Amino acid sequence: MPAVLALFAHPDDIEFRAAGTLLQLGERGWDLHYCNVSRGNLGSSTMSSARTAAVRRKEAQAAAKVLGATWHPPFCDDLAIFYNAANLARVGALIREVRPTILLTHPPVDYMEDHTETCRLAVSGAFARGMPNFRPRPARPPWNGPVTIYHATPHGLRGPLREPVKPELLVNTTSVHEQKLAALACHQSQQEWLDASQGMNSYLAAADEESRTVARLGKNLTHAEGWTRHSHLGFCGEAEDPLREALKSLTLPR
Repeated sequence: MPAVLALFAHPDDIEFRAAGTLLQLGERGWDLHYCNVSRGNLGSSTMSSARTAAVRRKEAQAAAKVLGATWHPPFCDDLAIFYNAANLARVGALIREVRPTILLTHPPVDYMEDHTETCRLAVSGAFARGMPNFRPRPARPPWNGPVTIYHATPHGLRGPLREPVKPELLVNTTSVHEQKLAALACHQSQQEWLDASQGMNSYLAAADEESRTVARLGKNLTHAEGWTRHSHLGFCGEAEDPLREALKSLTLPR
């Protein structure tokens, strides 16, 4: 059974950016894996850091269950996702453990540094998957299988300098949209925090509108998620595009 790993920064990032794609792959027999690098400990104006982390851990576990994915524990605090040896060792161990054919993560440059650093860790962790002298934590044996990395769209389809960003391919998530929202709704504490800190008003409505915005890049789509394939060098064959192949009836070029 092929595996897909969604590796994103914070609790709820997977639901916003990748849940529909995971659900479509799951319906086709893929083994789904879910990891937020951060504990989400700073995402509250009413709870302590420790309490926030505990609450958001349970919410993420519930969301992963809705998606039918294996949940993997976070290992960083908010605003402390740094590209360093310790964090790379944790990401590298996870990739060697899961052995994903597809790795889904943030775009290389995003509006928030936690997102950008998570992407860097994901790419380097995948690159080091077969290096015998790389020391993951916990220890995992090298794995030389091909992995294809796909980057999600940034929020609002714009980079940090407001430049427009268009994905390479679209996944039609219309048929699984309600299940995607059900997973997102598990992150109740995050909804309260984003309403207070970023003025997102309705959390679920924001996700709904985001998927509609991406869908407008294609034809006859109501909801969609967008992806751009990373360079194949060091990861897989040049022609390998397993996401497009697995969901060929559901993907469209931009």
